[in-house]
Amino acid sequence: MLRFTLLRLLSLGLSLAVASLVIFAVIEVIPGDPAAFMLGLNAEPEAVASLRRELGLSGSLADRYISWAGGMLRGDFGQSYTYRVPVADLVAQRLVVSLPLAAYALTLTVLIAVPVGLAAAARRGSAADYGIMGATQLGIAVPNFWFAMLLVLVFAVNLRWFSAGGFPGWEAGLFPGLKALTLPAVALALPQAAILARVMRSALIETLGQDYIRSARAKGLSRAQAIRRHALRNALIPVLTIMGLQFSFLLAGAIIIENVFFLPGLGRLIFQAITQRDLVVVESVVMLLVFAVILVTFVVDLAYAAVDPRLRRR
Repeated sequence: MLRFTLLRLLSLGLSLAVASLVIFAVIEVIPGDPAAFMLGLNAEPEAVASLRRELGLSGSLADRYISWAGGMLRGDFGQSYTYRVPVADLVAQRLVVSLPLAAYALTLTVLIAVPVGLAAAARRGSAADYGIMGATQLGIAVPNFWFAMLLVLVFAVNLRWFSAGGFPGWEAGLFPGLKALTLPAVALALPQAAILARVMRSALIETLGQDYIRSARAKGLSRAQAIRRHALRNALIPVLTIMGLQFSFLLAGAIIIENVFFLPGLGRLIFQAITQRDLVVVESVVMLLVFAVILVTFVVDLAYAAVDPRLRRR
């Protein structure tokens, strides 16, 4: 297990190094000068040059990359061009919204998908199975922002159970904060639950066809008991993969949902930074999200090894 963990850590480090090079290169090839954009079209060349030096844009690409990457290793994400505050402070302020939103949405995803997938697998070929698969196909096909607008129309405009957007802050209390995140979390969770339910059903059906399940049934276990005691654990391996990827997507891919509900999260921060050409914020936040994706993948690999010891030898 130790060798397996060390190899995965080495892979994580190499992936982060490559990702940092790619992100820096992509940001740097974007046309336009952030300093000139900030000062306006009529700015004097001397003022633009002074601002470029202040923002650290006058050095060579290699020096700027080393300075940026080294700063991130020390926890220094740089200074925002637009807000004139450390990027780390901006990220910390937005994470308290995005991280609970992603966790809330993933919790709803699992609570919906696991029982639905179990029910479909246990009733394979029945009308209930076809109905569930049809509903999940619809959930996959419909974009989450459409779900978001529908939820706002029904629960905020008509029923007035929730607000249509905004976030009161956790200082207002846990319940008001969770209430403000409920509609965005549901909008994010529904398409992901549809995907996870289909994966859960397929994995269980494949597992139920194995010899040890037939042996368990022959010893007198019911189908439900065989699923619960034997099939479910082995079916969790592909489900863990999808859950890891989904958490990464929910954290990094909620830009549209956060803008629909006017949530001050990381997705909205990236959107604002791109429109304002605040490249330091874009680079740092994207790199942070890449790190989150790679870290979640690493944790999922360790969970694989815990569920299936055979993977530790690879």
